[in-house]
Amino acid sequence: MTSSFPPGFRWGVATSAFQIEGATTADGRGPSIWDTFAAVPGAVAGGDTGEPAADHYHRWREDLALLAELGVGSYRFSVSWPRVQPDGRRFERRGLGFYRRLVEALREQGIEPFLTLYHWDLPQALEDEGGWRSRDTAHRFAEYAALVHEELGDVVDHWTTLNEPYPCAVAGYGEGRHAPGAREGHGSLAAAHHLLLGHGLAVRAMRGQATPQHQFGIVLNQSPVVPVTDSAADAAAAARQDTLLRRQFTDPLFGGRYAPGLAAMFSGVSDFSFRLDGDLETIGVPLDYLGVNYYYRLHVADAPHREPEPARRTVTDIGVDTTRLPDVPRTGMGWPVEPEGLTEALVGLHNRYPGLPPMYVTENGCVYADRSDFADYERITFLSEHIEAARTAAAAGVDLRGYFCWSLLDNFEWAHGYKHRFGLVHVDYATQVRTPRASFRWYRDFIAARRLG
Repeated sequence: MTSSFPPGFRWGVATSAFQIEGATTADGRGPSIWDTFAAVPGAVAGGDTGEPAADHYHRWREDLALLAELGVGSYRFSVSWPRVQPDGRRFERRGLGFYRRLVEALREQGIEPFLTLYHWDLPQALEDEGGWRSRDTAHRFAEYAALVHEELGDVVDHWTTLNEPYPCAVAGYGEGRHAPGAREGHGSLAAAHHLLLGHGLAVRAMRGQATPQHQFGIVLNQSPVVPVTDSAADAAAAARQDTLLRRQFTDPLFGGRYAPGLAAMFSGVSDFSFRLDGDLETIGVPLDYLGVNYYYRLHVADAPHREPEPARRTVTDIGVDTTRLPDVPRTGMGWPVEPEGLTEALVGLHNRYPGLPPMYVTENGCVYADRSDFADYERITFLSEHIEAARTAAAAGVDLRGYFCWSLLDNFEWAHGYKHRFGLVHVDYATQVRTPRASFRWYRDFIAARRLG
């Protein structure tokens, strides 16, 4: 693989604030929607919350040493919005000071910071005012982005606005599986639109005060959709699922239009009155990169609507059965292992949107049961096969600039709590002892070989 990736290709790992930081009330941090959601009985497996997570807020120097040992050239992390603006408006300098210390230390180690402004932790105060259903939240996000950019622009060059708006809007406002736990049709579609609007407003605000080396992007989860048969009905079901999951976001961002068929799919659910003149232009602001998160493909079949009355349907009730699983290996979370899906996702985006900016694989990882010696050979195989799939995409003409493994550390895995572990490094949550797994050493040696090559 050494000669197959372009010069300067970035190898990294990724984390997110709420999943690793803990310290949810430290230094003036306000509550986020995930603090509120996790406190609801039954919302999160095991009744788990964001405490203690991996206590990264207090142990970041130890984690930085792990990054240095791993030999990554880049580190993708997120800023906690309620740590910087506890109520979504007021600036808490102690919170931002944490990220300055982190980023300056990364720079000292020669590790390039890739900063994500929003990884699902909306300040609860803004949710109380309507959250992402409200257009005002998009403007609050742009103000927050400009503030962080102004404060850290001297030490951060790579700026990602949003991580995965699909789960935020659909799992959070449509299905109730994620914070804030809403089950709405119109509200979910409005949230998706306002997330994209906030992205565009934020990029514009940051570009207005940027220096030439600053780059701006967004991260989208991409699960290619595969019909389980070659029937016209299953093909149509796959098209509907692809519209909801991917094209609802990629078409406005890179195609200059709203996804064809989206309004018809939800004609009985929403009047789309949240779309205003000029929004597409704002959402489609030119970007310097696109981050792609890939874990698995979706295999779907046509199915009846669960709710016969269109006006009462949730945003995922689109006549699609997503429970079909292929006869392939699965991870510890039951997800199918199909590395070719990563190639398909990258090449598909490249072909669908001429002029697409360069891409990074910004998340890719897996869960498997731990052995006592932390010899996670399944994870090593998974990563090796998916890196090869990324190489295949690059060989096919995709302008791919880097690969970030998810994740450096075991963490709070959202509604799954602490049950599932994605880390290259095992975290004992009771003692906070970090133990590198075999996959850590494999990735370290892999990166070192690329550097020497």
